[in-house]
Amino acid sequence: MNNEIGVLVFPAGEINSVELHDALAACVNVRVYGASSIERHGGFVFKNYIGGVPMLRSPDFISAINKIIVDHSIDVIIPTHDDVALFLADNQNSLNAKILTCDRETAETCRDKKLTYEMFRDYDFCPKTFSGAVQFPVFIKPRKGQGGAGSQIVRSRADVPSGLNWSDYVICEYLPGEELTVDCFTDKDGTLRAILPRSRQRVFGGVSVSGQNETLTTEIERIADTINYALRFLGLWYFQIKRDTGGNFKLLEISARCAGTMCLSRVLGVNLPLLSVYAAIGRKTEVFKNTYNVIVDRTLISRYKTNLTYESVYIDFDDTIIIGGKVNLQAVRFLYQCVNEGKRVILITRHSASHSDSVYDTMKRHKISADLFSEIAELGISTPKYTAIKEDGAIFIDNAYAERKEIFEKLNIPVFDVSEIEVLLDWRT
Repeated sequence: MNNEIGVLVFPAGEINSVELHDALAACVNVRVYGASSIERHGGFVFKNYIGGVPMLRSPDFISAINKIIVDHSIDVIIPTHDDVALFLADNQNSLNAKILTCDRETAETCRDKKLTYEMFRDYDFCPKTFSGAVQFPVFIKPRKGQGGAGSQIVRSRADVPSGLNWSDYVICEYLPGEELTVDCFTDKDGTLRAILPRSRQRVFGGVSVSGQNETLTTEIERIADTINYALRFLGLWYFQIKRDTGGNFKLLEISARCAGTMCLSRVLGVNLPLLSVYAAIGRKTEVFKNTYNVIVDRTLISRYKTNLTYESVYIDFDDTIIIGGKVNLQAVRFLYQCVNEGKRVILITRHSASHSDSVYDTMKRHKISADLFSEIAELGISTPKYTAIKEDGAIFIDNAYAERKEIFEKLNIPVFDVSEIEVLLDWRT
């Protein structure tokens, strides 16, 4: 499509890059690419993935990125780390694509919490900070850091870490109350279009892994408007706030990059990455959101790469495609993946020999089209399934251990239980 927007996510190996992928990959007018200097998770998520990019401070970095821009018709680059955002903002004039980030002053202010607090020191939402006399307990955190790394409560002078370089830290009043992240979107004209608070109910490794949407209050709206007026954002950004002992929200930090849990705002109907891409290329945008409430809870998931190659899939029906009278969604997802990849899918079943209805009737009842299969091999109750497997480059999926064992021993092809289908799934889009 001539009107596709080429988007490069860099680096593409962290949680927020997965959210950028998920928000953009299904958009028909966007081609999304991931690129990284260090191999992490990007190659498991991005169908269009580019590894081996020179490190950010390498003299070859700019030329390498510009080559990617030309080779893949990239219009917009989305940085996923604060240091990368600052570097790219500083080098915008040397790059042949639009950088989805704020201006340099805003990037520097967001990157350094001391600068952040200095900018907003005259506002009541700015926390108290200390340089000399300290009223314990206090909270110390690196001036430049993310994910809570290096941050801690200090309850007395004896708790101060030895050898701490205080110039690298800010010392703040201790805030014991509720903590929120507020996702925001600023359009191409600098107008704040979206303010979306969400709770941080559980945090793992500095990343919010459980939370829900919260009501936008006049207090939160005032803080967002003040920040947006003082700084110059383009597209998505967020800030974090926490209640003090009096119940008032105080500012923790501001960031001009995507947060991994912006997925919660997206499922409410506000696709911040897509809106931001439009803002970056100068398009007019508008925002509305659904009114239902939603809770997000995340844990680690597994994605796989194998050296397995196959051209055809033989799969059982009962207790494999249909389990407990319901469609096995993971199996059906895999079968449609095979259809997309042009692989043959052969249903191999004894259903009609052991049930009162036919396999066709059962498929119809479960809204499964017979056209999903290249062939349907119906066997007698005692006919070995290996006799129906005629093709080279085949794999076999069946819930029954005895069936898998026999086919593995007779035909020496890969066999999979129902719980193992996940290794065959390709998440890249």
